[in-house]
Amino acid sequence: MSDAYAQPTTEADRAIPGPLASYTTLRMGGPAGRIVAATSADEIVRAVRAAEEPILVLAGGSNVVISDTGFAGTVVLVRSRGLRVVAEDTGSVTVRVEAGEPWDDLVAATVANGWAGLECLSGVPGSTGATPIQNVGAYGQEVAETITGVEVYDRAEDTRYLIPAADCGFAYRGSIFKYRDRWVVLSVDFRLTRSPLSGPVRYAELARALGVEVGDRVALADARAAVLRLRAGKGMVLDAADPDTRSVGSFFTNPVLDPATYESLRERAADLGDPPNWPGADGMVKVSAAWLIDKAGFAKGHPGPDGVAISGKHTLALTNHSGTASTGDLLTLAATIRDEVHARFGVTLHPEPVLINCTL
Repeated sequence: MSDAYAQPTTEADRAIPGPLASYTTLRMGGPAGRIVAATSADEIVRAVRAAEEPILVLAGGSNVVISDTGFAGTVVLVRSRGLRVVAEDTGSVTVRVEAGEPWDDLVAATVANGWAGLECLSGVPGSTGATPIQNVGAYGQEVAETITGVEVYDRAEDTRYLIPAADCGFAYRGSIFKYRDRWVVLSVDFRLTRSPLSGPVRYAELARALGVEVGDRVALADARAAVLRLRAGKGMVLDAADPDTRSVGSFFTNPVLDPATYESLRERAADLGDPPNWPGADGMVKVSAAWLIDKAGFAKGHPGPDGVAISGKHTLALTNHSGTASTGDLLTLAATIRDEVHARFGVTLHPEPVLINCTL
């Protein structure tokens, strides 16, 4: 996978107004006041320092929804590349990866080198620097499990430093970086295991696809191939020929409910059976947003207004199916789904992507 949706193609992209739809996987978003491409950590810092407020730092554009009015300030495109080993021993290796490195290129490199820890995150679109912000996770792995530190530019203090993983506030699809513009991610350190085998397969769907039991290990390349097949089947691997991939992936997070709210949900859904769920700490229960959406009456392929639709492959993905739909239409569909789920089940769905100059 490449960052084809977000790669500037000419030097003119560095400092002229342009539609932000060109830099997002949704292919939505109005004009920017100014766009500047930065190809190294030093350039990122200089660009952010020099820009007048407001500033939007944008990398792969795979987890943002930008309004139809766009962004009036300066957009700094993160286009830094590269990775290098910064520490190693007989059992592990720590790699430092530039923020703009396409994520799946990194995963492919770790698998090829026999470094385990990221293989189940194959095919996730976007850049490496975005992964700690969202604490990206899929098929039983999260980046928080392997990140040892995040190098940032602190805009408030005008300085660069490394934030240890323990201070990053990692949580389910969140971190101290999400919804805050104080820190600009410059690079990420990952500690990976030297092994030809994957970590224990934790996700039942992946285990079935591999023909193994949950907890078994498989060859790294086999795990990666199986994840890529599963993601492609859900429209979750970028493909310019597939309108279902004009999305931000999962639009809503899986709700995490306290025991009382979960029991209320079970009562409301008694005629449908127990919602798919996963136990968490302190009695909290994570439930399937896709199940809630489907049972609220929104099936795969459900059309929304003027060219937006639920993906035909995955209930959680909202797509710019026509390629010409507006952000407003997408948010209208999202709000309709959210409101119907709440009316039916008493559970509020929250958006997973970052919303720029728009609300839900």
